Amino acid sequence: MADTSNQSRLRVRYRKDGRLAYLGHLEVLGTINRSIRRSGVPFAVGNGFARRIRLQFSQALPVGASSLGEYYDLMVTERLEPARALRMLRDATPRGLAPDAAAYVSRRLPALEAWVNRADWDVTVRGLRSADALAAALADLREIGELHYMRGEKPKSIDLGRALVSWDVAPCEEGLRVLLATRSSNDGALRPQVLLDAAFATERLAADVAEAGRPTLSVCRVGQWHEGEDGNLVEPLPTDGEGA
Repeated sequence: MADTSNQSRLRVRYRKDGRLAYLGHLEVLGTINRSIRRSGVPFAVGNGFARRIRLQFSQALPVGASSLGEYYDLMVTERLEPARALRMLRDATPRGLAPDAAAYVSRRLPALEAWVNRADWDVTVRGLRSADALAAALADLREIGELHYMRGEKPKSIDLGRALVSWDVAPCEEGLRVLLATRSSNDGALRPQVLLDAAFATERLAADVAEAGRPTLSVCRVGQWHEGEDGNLVEPLPTDGEGA
């Protein structure tokens, strides 16, 4: 068994450019893995036969979504200055996924995917004009509580009473702008497309959708945080750039 006591946990923030919105999660993982190997950053590997990089990602983006701030945790065998490690990673990564910040965090923190449990989304809805009707439809869904939907051929459900924290709907040049605050848990994460598809099917919007056709969406995750037991939101990157 390899000694991991000298390894440090480097947290890296990167964007997913809108031009790469339809790049799948596995393709993103593969690209970042190759970029880390090219970068020269002294990454740690697991004990398995495949010798995979010790790497964790925040929750997968839905296909079709861009992001202003995704994260991965990279275990390194040498504690480089964060600015130096960031520069090496950025130089080796395609521009559309290039990292823009890095800091060391505690190795004692839970897995990144579980620890980051709050997200904000900025969604443009084209094909609808009534902000009030969409806002009311979202309120109706949250009051019902349980949202049932299909992912592929599998039935799924999520508790909107917990998962949907807040929403705001306003007119914009392209149609409607929807700002969503969501909370994830062991039961899963709320995807904006799933929520809005359910809203479009409600009585409040069914006639408008039937007349104008199915609305189209542009989805961007604009922020991610950890929500503590006290309700306060914690930034994924420490401000001092260091972790225990």
